[in-house]
Amino acid sequence: MPDWILILGRRHLEAVLAEFVDHYNDHRPHRGLELRTPNPSHRERPEEPDGTVHDIRRRDRLGGLIHEYEGAA
Repeated sequence: MPDWILILGRRHLEAVLAEFVDHYNDHRPHRGLELRTPNPSHRERPEEPDGTVHDIRRRDRLGGLIHEYEGAA
């Protein structure tokens, strides 16, 4: 899978940037924030005290350039 994307015009660029900004602020963990996101959301869950491992789901964004992971219900 390539690690680049070809921008086809201004509207396409704006859509790609909006998707990336959403990922960066709402999904990507930041070390300076103790692996939380700048915009806390319902996606963040507290750690299980007993160390239970849950099923993980992967969501591809921007054609697979970005992967987001979250626990399955």
